[in-house]
Amino acid sequence: MRSLLLLLLLSLFSTPAMAEQIADDAGTTFFFKKPFTRVISLYAAHTENLFNLGLEAQIIGVTNNEDYPSYALSKPKFSTKDSVEKFLAAKPDLILIRPMQDRGYSALWNALEKHGIRVLALQPNSIDEMYTYWRKLGRLTGKETNAERMVGDFKEGLEIVSQRLERIPNSQRPGVFFESIHSKFATFSPGSMPIFVLEMAGGINVAKDARPRHGTNIAYYGLERLLGKAPKIEIYLAQLGPMNQVEIRQIMNGPAASRIKAVRDRNVFLVDEHLVSRPTMRLLKGIDTVHMLLHPAGNH
Repeated sequence: MRSLLLLLLLSLFSTPAMAEQIADDAGTTFFFKKPFTRVISLYAAHTENLFNLGLEAQIIGVTNNEDYPSYALSKPKFSTKDSVEKFLAAKPDLILIRPMQDRGYSALWNALEKHGIRVLALQPNSIDEMYTYWRKLGRLTGKETNAERMVGDFKEGLEIVSQRLERIPNSQRPGVFFESIHSKFATFSPGSMPIFVLEMAGGINVAKDARPRHGTNIAYYGLERLLGKAPKIEIYLAQLGPMNQVEIRQIMNGPAASRIKAVRDRNVFLVDEHLVSRPTMRLLKGIDTVHMLLHPAGNH
């Protein structure tokens, strides 16, 4: 009887219940018992957040598209086009990707997981989801305290932004169309990070009726609806980066662009997409950057 009880106790202590459970954004749930220590990041935002968590030594690979922090550029480069053998040679225990990569390269991830490498797809679409995402990164890497510090620092920054926002009367908040993809006449869906940045910067989103496509924050708006809001668009913002390689002159010379108030008033601006679309601490810088574009007098 005592032997049976001992076996039961041992089985309890060896089950996944003693491990941490975590779920990614592709519907995968798994258990892990110790922090991951050899991480390859295949999304620049993951890389930036891992560095912010103090994991420089644990990051053994990054994407070809790194830009921040600068020392991320010295890490070995990986991509979804690389062979299984290249990944295995680096001996990672965790590969961080995005859900779109999970869907597009499932054969690669399945092959790697057969060799015991955990592949995790994460990408938050709102500020609250971003906090959860940071905490997941902290749990995965044993940096929970640092993750909580990131959340706290971001919320403190938002408090300062909120106080500034309260000093801007609604009558002085311009109507803004925030372009995501020029060729599609696309904007961002309400509640997305870029729209959060816009509104916290003291602007009014004129495309509140935009709806996202394919589970992303991108909303195809169309020229007809855009021109329908033309008199209300006092500022025309466009993100600039890999997703939207646009120039101001393209916007100014677009179809019927002269009907848009912001175009007539020459209030068309580009903003670095890395500051408004990535779930990182630099969203605070994005809010400040957009605020200066919307309120150049600096009276607030």
